[in-house]
Amino acid sequence: MNTETLTRNEPGFDAGAQTEHPQGSAGILPFSSSTPFTMGIELELQLVNRRNYNLASDAVDLLNWIAPRELQKQIKLEMTQGMIELNSNIHTRVDELVEELKGLRAALNNGARYLNIDVSGGGAHPFQHWNEQRITPSERFHHLHEKYGYLAKTFTVFGQHIHIGVPTGDDALYLTHAFSRYVPHFIALSAASPFYQGADTRFDSSRSNVVRAFPLSGTAPVHTKWAEFETYYDELMRMGIIASMKDFYWDIRPKPEYGTVEIRVCDTPLTIEHAAHLGAYAQLLARWVLTERPFTVTDDFYLLYQYNRFEASRFGLNGMLALHGATPSESRKLPIFEHLLQQLQLLEPYVQNDAERQTLQRLRRMAHDRLSDAGWLRQVFTQRGSLNDMMRLSSELWMGEAPPPYFQ
Repeated sequence: MNTETLTRNEPGFDAGAQTEHPQGSAGILPFSSSTPFTMGIELELQLVNRRNYNLASDAVDLLNWIAPRELQKQIKLEMTQGMIELNSNIHTRVDELVEELKGLRAALNNGARYLNIDVSGGGAHPFQHWNEQRITPSERFHHLHEKYGYLAKTFTVFGQHIHIGVPTGDDALYLTHAFSRYVPHFIALSAASPFYQGADTRFDSSRSNVVRAFPLSGTAPVHTKWAEFETYYDELMRMGIIASMKDFYWDIRPKPEYGTVEIRVCDTPLTIEHAAHLGAYAQLLARWVLTERPFTVTDDFYLLYQYNRFEASRFGLNGMLALHGATPSESRKLPIFEHLLQQLQLLEPYVQNDAERQTLQRLRRMAHDRLSDAGWLRQVFTQRGSLNDMMRLSSELWMGEAPPPYFQ
């Protein structure tokens, strides 16, 4: 296992595993090979004050309080000052990822106490107003604010990104497309943003809708060879549409500089344990996908994608998944939780240790009982009658001051 600190604070980049001549090194957009199926995660977290549990604009000050200081390279600022991002190292085992996240959480908790603020998971703050948010001092963030206008502040939503290591650019593109079939799983399993701008949105994941407002969001173009993708990338660069891979806001995207595929659809879970298990699920899926090669990527590969994505965002595990068959009579729909249970069964042969077996058991129970962070948040609001109190309990949950609602 490679546990070195990530280059540029990005998870999933395995510097020790780079090949001497990575695929595409002579091309426009070199792909840096990394050890297959390594994983790393990023967590965008909410900073809330202890008066009314609205967002606090203390990210810059919090970063200065992080100790030991070497951990500061794994914690970084985000677009607005009510957010902070936590970056894991590279891992092969989910239990070791959990232990690292506990250490990072402790450092955040200690810094937060000095500032009299709390830290919380969840995909969206339930009652903050976008126009009150402050852009973080940064040349890049101010450029994005100028470019995207109010969208930059509405992007004060909180997601988990999962990086999975792959050896080649061609494998990265195949995995990017294959992962798209499981976007409903990741949205439903991570859904933690039922409240937004003071209202119950009736969505399990309202965050998903905010992200879709950006240009170059959605899905990657249907290329299967890295050389083809390089040509596409070069054309957009020449037209001035993009300046780097960061300008693609796709749900799944390759990250050639780190040798990974990045899943970007998850809400930030309410607990670090659940975040780690989502990373392990992606790791298991990648092993299965790149071994079995179960899909043929064609021009109509994303035909049902938007429908399935909506169902997961709106209804979570109870949403309906549309599956395109070889013939019209073979096309069908089934609940997302049933499709997830079927997939978990397929992944059993790819489990390598007891920690991964625990991941499957955890997700199996979530699917069977239709459990979610969104459901827990709604239950707490019903019991307490206050979004402020709900946020207080949510922050206690993430900071480890209360037991997780299930599965610990």
